[in-house]
Amino acid sequence: MPLVHAFVDPEDAHKAAIWLCKKGLVPKERVADDERLAVELWGKKISNPIGLAAGFDKNAEGVDSLLDFGFGLVEIGSVTPQPQPGNPKPRMFRLPADKAVINRYGFNSDGHHQVLTNLKTRTRSFLYKNAFTLSLTNPEVDESQKEAYVVALPRGVSRALRDGKLLGVNLGKNKISVAESNEDYVRGAEELGPFGDYLVVNISSPNTPGLRALQRREPIERLLQEVKEARDKKLPHHPPLLVKIAPDLKDDEIADIAAVATSVGVDGVIISNTTISRPENLQSGPRITRETGGLSGPPVFPLSVEVVRKFYQLTEGKIPIIGCGGVRSGDDAIAFAKAGASLVQLYTGFAFEGPGLVGEIKEQIAHRLKEQNLTWKDVIGADHKK
Repeated sequence: MPLVHAFVDPEDAHKAAIWLCKKGLVPKERVADDERLAVELWGKKISNPIGLAAGFDKNAEGVDSLLDFGFGLVEIGSVTPQPQPGNPKPRMFRLPADKAVINRYGFNSDGHHQVLTNLKTRTRSFLYKNAFTLSLTNPEVDESQKEAYVVALPRGVSRALRDGKLLGVNLGKNKISVAESNEDYVRGAEELGPFGDYLVVNISSPNTPGLRALQRREPIERLLQEVKEARDKKLPHHPPLLVKIAPDLKDDEIADIAAVATSVGVDGVIISNTTISRPENLQSGPRITRETGGLSGPPVFPLSVEVVRKFYQLTEGKIPIIGCGGVRSGDDAIAFAKAGASLVQLYTGFAFEGPGLVGEIKEQIAHRLKEQNLTWKDVIGADHKK
């Protein structure tokens, strides 16, 4: 991987990785997950708590290969209703000394239509291959799959199409959309919701003008209420609704979001997106660190963990949290869990270290848990129980 990083443009490397995943030209993890790693969330058992964050597979091109790497959950997107190219290139910059990345992609997306086509093709292929094992005459089938031009999926089948795995769909907003309108997110829930085990309202990307303003109390309350109502009216299987927030929020802003999440009844929160701050301990030079965009990787880790800790306290652990930001080891993942996260996601570490990192993190977690005769479920929120 270091050799690739030295000679290949980061965005070109990303495209090449997606192409390999799309073609299935990637290694597969063949070891079953340790039972200590299992967690139950939203009524489903997940075989391990390590997920791939949104941003890697924006258009659902390589979902199955990514699941083959051993992730417990894979999140696609962000997906915008209309196709859009995102910001001008270059827009992704490596900080090798910090194992970090700055990006200003700007929600580049193939749009709902193409992503739906990719998801429908995947679902149709699954059903054809498993026609003899699914109860196709079950009256409890999910009608939402009729539009996929395939036989309907039974309700109990994960949208990841794997036992013990989840597929998340991250919803974005077009740059040209009216700032005050929530229609893009409502459409996303209605159109992409049938294919997700959970949905994410992304209002925390720093690369779309005005988007982070939606994190203020009144806008976020109105937004989440509208998306939740659309989900409840249009989607028979009611995928859990999550919101993804920034690590740069002030304490009063975190408190407002916690209050809104509780009152609206969202099913979870992802903490966090990239940061617009530049920590003083960055080792990379100012030529790179001064680039505009969101910073991801290890420098974000302490910021994200602290927001997780505060949010868990404010909600008394009643709203599930997915921790995201700088996870590179089993100890990092456990730190998120102790602060209050039920699941964790990674992206930048995966991009730097490759797919082998997923198995390494799971092995490290299992080793730590075995040493202390604990399970993953035991460590969730442990810092608050001392």
